[in-house]
Amino acid sequence: MIVLLDAKSDLMEEVLTESCLPLKLLKCGKVRDIYDLSDKLLVVSTDRISAFDVVLPDGMPGKGEALNRISACWFGGLRKIIPNHMLDIVDQRIMLVAKAEPIKIEFVVRGYLYGSAWENYRLGKPISGIKLPAGLNKASKLPDPIVTPTTKAETGHDIEMTKKDVVKELGKDTAEQAEETCIKLYEEVSKKAEANGILVADTKFEFGFHSGELMLIDEIFTPDSSRFWPQDGYEAGKDQYSFDKQYVRDYLLNIK
Repeated sequence: MIVLLDAKSDLMEEVLTESCLPLKLLKCGKVRDIYDLSDKLLVVSTDRISAFDVVLPDGMPGKGEALNRISACWFGGLRKIIPNHMLDIVDQRIMLVAKAEPIKIEFVVRGYLYGSAWENYRLGKPISGIKLPAGLNKASKLPDPIVTPTTKAETGHDIEMTKKDVVKELGKDTAEQAEETCIKLYEEVSKKAEANGILVADTKFEFGFHSGELMLIDEIFTPDSSRFWPQDGYEAGKDQYSFDKQYVRDYLLNIK
C-alpha cells in the first residue's frame, strides 16, 4: 500500500507538503517528488507552491491533484503531436511515467507579451534574441507565437537562451524539432482554450530522450507552467486577471 505522510490539516482539508513512500527517492522538486522504479519513475504532485524559485512554507489544498489531472488530460490528448512520458495514473496525484534523459532546457512559448518578456521589451531589449515589432503594449497579442528558451537551473534563476544557444546544445535537427513541437502544442491547446473563453498567454515545455527519441516530460498546460487569462476580461495595455499563480507573485512583490 502507498502511504503519503506529512499532510497538514487546515480547516479540515489535507495539505500534502511532503510524500513518504517505501521507494527510492530520486529527487524533490519545487512541487513534485520523484521516485526511481528502475526503468520507470513514480511522480507525486504535492501541494507545495513556489514563486520566484522559492518554495513557500504553506501548501495549497488540492493543488497537487489538480496539476496531475490537468497534465494527464493533455498528455492523453496530445500524443498525436509528440510522444510523452505518461504511462498510467496511479492515484489522483500520482503518475507512473517512462524514464527519460531530461534536456536541461525549458522551452517557453509566448503568445502574448507579458512577464519578463514585457520587461525586456519596454527596455528595448530582444527576447531570447528575438526582436519584436515596435508599438506593442503590455499583454499585447504577438503577431505569431515565439519560443523563448531558458536554462533549467537546479538552484537559482534560469538564464535566457537564444535559438543559437539551443542549436549548440542539442544540434540543429533536435532544436528545430523541439521548437516546431512547442508551437504545434501551443496552437492546438490555445484554439481549444479560446473556444471555452480562456487565453493561454504563455506556457513552458520540457523534453527528454527516451530510446533515442524526443519525448515530452514533466507537466503541460497547468496553472504552474502557464498563464491563463479569461477572454472576456482581456484588454491589452494593463495587468491581466489570471487563472494561475500570478496572484501569488503579485502579492509577494507588493509586500517587499
